[in-house]
Amino acid sequence: MKLVWLRNDLRLADNPALRHACAGDGPVAALFIISPTQWRQHKMAPIRQRFMLAQVDELGRELAALGIPLQLLRVETFAEVPAVLANLCREQGVTQLYANQAIELDEQRRDHAVSAALAEQGVSCHWLNGCCVLPPGRVLTGSGEMFKVFTPFSRAWLKALDEDGFVIHRAPARRGEPLPWLPLAERAWADEALGELTVDPRWPVGEAEARRRLNDFLEQAVLDYGETRDFPAIAGTSVLSPYLAAGIISPRQCVAALQQRLGYRPQSKAQPGFVWLNELVWREFYRHLLVLIPTLSMNRPFKPETAALPWSWDPDAFAAWCEGRTGYPIVDAAMRCLNTTGWMHNRLRMIVASFLTKDLHIHWRLGEDYFMSRLIDGDLAANNGGWQWAAGTGADAAPYFRVFNPTTQGQRFDPQGEFIRTWVTELADIPATYVHQPHDWLRLKGRQDYPAPMVDHAVARVRAIEMFRSLEK
Repeated sequence: MKLVWLRNDLRLADNPALRHACAGDGPVAALFIISPTQWRQHKMAPIRQRFMLAQVDELGRELAALGIPLQLLRVETFAEVPAVLANLCREQGVTQLYANQAIELDEQRRDHAVSAALAEQGVSCHWLNGCCVLPPGRVLTGSGEMFKVFTPFSRAWLKALDEDGFVIHRAPARRGEPLPWLPLAERAWADEALGELTVDPRWPVGEAEARRRLNDFLEQAVLDYGETRDFPAIAGTSVLSPYLAAGIISPRQCVAALQQRLGYRPQSKAQPGFVWLNELVWREFYRHLLVLIPTLSMNRPFKPETAALPWSWDPDAFAAWCEGRTGYPIVDAAMRCLNTTGWMHNRLRMIVASFLTKDLHIHWRLGEDYFMSRLIDGDLAANNGGWQWAAGTGADAAPYFRVFNPTTQGQRFDPQGEFIRTWVTELADIPATYVHQPHDWLRLKGRQDYPAPMVDHAVARVRAIEMFRSLEK
């Protein structure tokens, strides 16, 4: 029997592991391992766990309709997985294991241990590229090293894609009579192990939903994406990140759909659609970095010298940031949105990350962990890459003295304060003229229901620059 081990690739279409396992004759089964303890150790957000498990439920039903059983195992930690898998393969007569490669260090170590354990009993393991358009290691410099800066990586990635092309794998055909499927919520261990399994209605699961979002974006917003993507009050982004993070849709499917919509693959900023394609390349960049530079999975900075920065660990200041009590409206609105919905617009992610690291001088690792504990699209590669970019410790060509001004960022990207008033209810009635600097207006009204700015940005900016300059001495 062939066994397909599903992880962050919860889809039928364009799933290389599933497609290769279903090639030829013989029985095929699928497996998903639920690891609550490991998920907590990795700070996986409860909303992400629920979203992922709801998709497992959906996928289980779809696989059962194809005659492919999906087995669920509860294995608390990665360290226990090799022995459990070896026992399962022995009991069920599994001769081949198929899975799409993981990119995170702990997951890679787990998979190496699985390969070794299964090899001892004659089970062959097949690891395929299901998480990137181009496999990590394909896009390197002329000297065979990983690119340290995004723009040359992007040019090389586009060139490699032209040379290699890519294939979209079809969903497997039916392999037998339909099978029964017991929903997760009806299983005896569900409540005790995982808590409430209801899904936020903002985030319906399913491949059909992911394709609908993609198609709607390509039809309605992709041509204006370069102009609208930075405005959180405008529906200018694809909002596909939770579906990409869970593997409900693949990045290859996104690139293929963009090409079909435009009739070509954009190659430069002058061509419509390129800005969105370049965001997919950013995703690839961070994933390739994570594989080729393992220390990024170990809480270490991309730029080793920045490990000496004197970051703050102030718990009170950090709590004010987490709860949206900084006194800077765009920062507070973004954090309250995250805490309520499990998602944050990308421009806002940059603003709040800059504020935490460059205004409060708090270590980026605290922000990175907090995001992972709240985001429905939590993804180690993208989250770590984004936080290190904002903190000035990551793969970035810009100098360390880039510091976002939270007030002018709000004025520029939420000019009328629509987003701010939605999430900072204390400011719901404030005129647009004052929404980004509300404190004088509030004092005139005799109100004290919104906090004063917790830092002076101009002073905090100077201190941030001094921190980095001290590394040069």
